Formats: sequence, C-alpha cells, structure tokens
Amino acid sequence: MGTAATARTWLLVEQSGPWGADALTSSHLDPALGRALKRAADGTGVRIALIRRPGRHADCHTVAERQVYAAHTTPGNTWLHSATTSDPGQLLDLDLARLGRGLPGTFDTALGGRPHTGDPLALVCTNGKRDRCCALLGRPLAAELAASGVAGAWEVTHLGGHRFSPTLLVLPFGYVYGRAEAHTVKEVLQGVREGRVVTEGCRGGSAWERPGQAAELAVRAAVSEGTAGALNVVRTEGGAPRWEVTVAHADGRRWLVTVARGASSPPRAESCGSALGSPARMDVLALHELPRTAGARSVPG
Repeated sequence: MGTAATARTWLLVEQSGPWGADALTSSHLDPALGRALKRAADGTGVRIALIRRPGRHADCHTVAERQVYAAHTTPGNTWLHSATTSDPGQLLDLDLARLGRGLPGTFDTALGGRPHTGDPLALVCTNGKRDRCCALLGRPLAAELAASGVAGAWEVTHLGGHRFSPTLLVLPFGYVYGRAEAHTVKEVLQGVREGRVVTEGCRGGSAWERPGQAAELAVRAAVSEGTAGALNVVRTEGGAPRWEVTVAHADGRRWLVTVARGASSPPRAESCGSALGSPARMDVLALHELPRTAGARSVPG
C-alpha cells in the first residue's frame, strides 16, 4: 500500500515506436513538444504519459492520428474523456491547471474530446528503457490482455515501483496494481464496470499522496468497503516519517489513520538489476473511527 504514482489527472498521448527512459523527450514525439508539456504540467496535478497498443511497434516517425485520453481520479468528480488528433501540437492549447482541478472543458474544446463510453482502460507499464522488468514482465501481460479481448488494454510509460512489475494503472478510478496477472486484471476491470474497487494487489489510488493512499486502503479493508468513490482523503497532517490522515465516507463516517514511512525488510532490489536496498514503504500504525459531530454532512462520493 502507498506506493502508487501520484496524479489527480492523467493525460495519455498515443505514441508508437520506441520509448527512452524519459519518454516525453526520448521517443518519436517531438522532444521540444515533450519538454513544453512537462513545463506546462509542473505543479498542476496532471501527469502526462505516453501509450501505445500492445504488440510489435513499427519504428515510424509519422503518425496519422493519435488517441488521447484525460482522466480525473478524485472521488466525487471521476471522469474519463477521449479524443483523437492528427496534430500533437494541439496539446499545448490545453489548460493543464484546469484539467488538474477536474474541469474537462479545456480538453473537449482544444481536442474535440467527449466522455469515454467504452471499456475502462488497463494500462500496463512496458517502458523497458526505464527498467527492464517492465519490458520482460509487462509486455507479455499487455499482449495477453489484448489477445483475450480486453479492448481497453494499452502499454504505458513509467508508472513507478518497478519492483512490483508488472504494474497496472486502471482508469477512470486511478488505482494502481502490482505483480498483476491477466485473470486478476480482468477481475479489476469487471469491478470498475460495476463501480467497485478490487483491493487485492492494489498499491493505492493516484488521487492522493502516498500516506493517503495507504490510509484509504486500510479503511477499505477495515470496514469491507468496496464501492468506488465511497472514501475520500480529506486531511493529511504531519510530515515524514509520520502522518495523521483523515479518511471520510460518503455516509458521513470518518476515520483517523496513523501512517509511518518504514523501510522494506529483508533487503530487496528497488528495480531489475539494481543492488539490494531498503525501498521505502508506508506502514499503517493505527486506525480508529472518529465520533460524528452534530449536523455533520456526508462527503460526496
């Protein structure tokens, strides 16, 4: 728990061909455009990633049309919009600050986007230049998903947590999974269709910083809450290595969760080929329900 990438909003841009370690500036996407997008996204809560369909990737520089997705993952305002563009320069017309706040209008206006009505997205990290685990373990999983008819299967650039490969991001809810297998991915996607969060193998929801990710999953486990959007992280106090996190339910219940940063033991590799070390982890030390205050309102979920 508490090891997922952090992003309130994901912006996904299709780019076939090879990806380098820093894919936005080391792929067949114009590196000047990649640098401009990175600058524009800084501090907005938007994380930009490249995607491509599973399988062999033609080493071509010209792409006629690209698929683009924007997804906001905050409970109470979760959405996934899609668009296509033949000119990736149009991405610079996006107001990323508004996207980060959960306002899709700029995406729809700039790119002709609309709400995504297809299957949820299953995005498997396959960026082997970032870490070979993601290629060795991620690409076969993405290919298996696509071959078995998972329409929303894509390969995606760096998601973090290579030691948990294959790693998976599911949109629109924004939960990240580790050591994923095809049958469990299908269970996760069926849960999304039904408005549920599968917690087995879940590393956290990207809408929150890592202490909040761990706290939200701990509350889900404690009260057997599977409904997507039912829980929200409303306050995080303190700082490394210890936080007090308040998690609220849509029905008005609240919990205070104590989370501490620990170190993995026994020593393990941070990623494929790296030396043994002690990667950071989030430990839940305590969890208790807070008394309801008079006149308390429920939190939108």
